[in-house]
Amino acid sequence: MSQFVIETQGLSKAYGDLWALKSLDLRVPKNSIFAFLGPNGAGKTTTIKLLLGLTAATEGGGYVFGMDITRQSNDVRGRIGYLAQHPRFYDYMTARETLRFAAHFYYSGPKEAIEKRIQELLTLVNLDDKADRAIKGYSGGETQRLGIAQALINSPELLILDEPASGLDPQGREEVLDLMEQLQKTTTIFYSTHILDDVQRVSDTVAIINKGTLVAQAPINQLLSGTEGVAYVLTIEGNHNRIASQLEGLPYVTAVSTKSENGTAHFVVTVDDEAKAKKDMLRTVLANKDVTVTEFGRRKYELEEVFLRLVEEKKDAE
Repeated sequence: MSQFVIETQGLSKAYGDLWALKSLDLRVPKNSIFAFLGPNGAGKTTTIKLLLGLTAATEGGGYVFGMDITRQSNDVRGRIGYLAQHPRFYDYMTARETLRFAAHFYYSGPKEAIEKRIQELLTLVNLDDKADRAIKGYSGGETQRLGIAQALINSPELLILDEPASGLDPQGREEVLDLMEQLQKTTTIFYSTHILDDVQRVSDTVAIINKGTLVAQAPINQLLSGTEGVAYVLTIEGNHNRIASQLEGLPYVTAVSTKSENGTAHFVVTVDDEAKAKKDMLRTVLANKDVTVTEFGRRKYELEEVFLRLVEEKKDAE
């Protein structure tokens, strides 16, 4: 059995002469929170439509749960929950009525069992106190949480969310992200977004797409470690005049950059042997009795920095 819930090979989609998606190869691990990241118009929604069988690929293909997304799309959809970017409901109905309506597409069992499932979902998305109120009075965050509850009605093994936090206020976004973290215990979450802070907050795996082309795919920790070599951040107070040359003389150091302000020096030290750097670098600096080290650790990049660099590299290569 594959460790990947989603696998695509050369998945492509053209609308006339416009290629919305070009040769996409994705691997989405089971029980991951997989962020599909890119600017507006990058091809994220097109990819989701292809995975759901809502549109046909121009070239290439893919598998979800090992089933072909073209030939077995009905079977695939039965095991997926989906939240569109802008969910729409009958606003005169209540949340409970909405979930009851959705449940009848999947369940034909006893009424008591259906009502139990509906109540479980209302509790999960924290809508118990509003379950019997008309949806027209809901906030954006409450509407999104109802949308997630509806997507979960069939106990899906894969939850696909299209821009789930877009347009929400900070509290609404936080509620949706918290819910996603809870759901990871029981399902795989594949979601598209252009909100970089959200990706860094909850995701364990990231794919970055731009202009229909995949530019990166990796565990988020790997992306945030950078691709230009392992680097350490070192901040020193005191007499730091000799430190730069001392660091440059270490055999495992390949580059040193320095920035000084208000008596404090900030060093970014790139190395080619992380094990030696971790063991030896701090000891070397602390041998200087006239300095105080206030920060030392492996450099972590912000996702925005990584994203912009990858997009620029792709642009330069075109």
